[in-house]
Amino acid sequence: MEDLIRRSGIELSKGFYSEEQAAAVTRYVFGVDSQLVQDGTYFVLEHEGRLLACGGWSKRATLFGGDQHKSGPDPLLDPATQAARIRAFFVDPAVPRQGLGRRLMEHCEQEAARAGFKTLELAATMPGVPLYRACGFEVLEDFALTLPGNVSIPLSRMRKRIA
Repeated sequence: MEDLIRRSGIELSKGFYSEEQAAAVTRYVFGVDSQLVQDGTYFVLEHEGRLLACGGWSKRATLFGGDQHKSGPDPLLDPATQAARIRAFFVDPAVPRQGLGRRLMEHCEQEAARAGFKTLELAATMPGVPLYRACGFEVLEDFALTLPGNVSIPLSRMRKRIA
């Protein structure tokens, strides 16, 4: 998964982020969040043994970032009052825009709804905004994340009601 995430982060950021921004966000933010794997809320799409896409949802407070970006506890959310998180969606850059992200999103929405959540929230990188808009998410706010080397990464906090 880490190889897919790295390739996706660099290649699919072209036209949205500079090379410096793509390299920084891929190095310091993107990656597998092992808590999602342990929680059973992270999924992959494969074809003939080849990993094509990965992504998940979370019942925990962390909004974005892989293991290397996290610090401290990651408490559980209250489905009655808080939004589940959509996390770490990546598609193989050899097969973009073929519905893989949407398939993962539909599965995550169903699973989060089964767990009692009524709303989903995420922090989108600029390459992800078109997918999330197409899936019904609305931008709540735009913000920037400053990474080492004083590299600024524009992001959008987005939300969608699912129930």
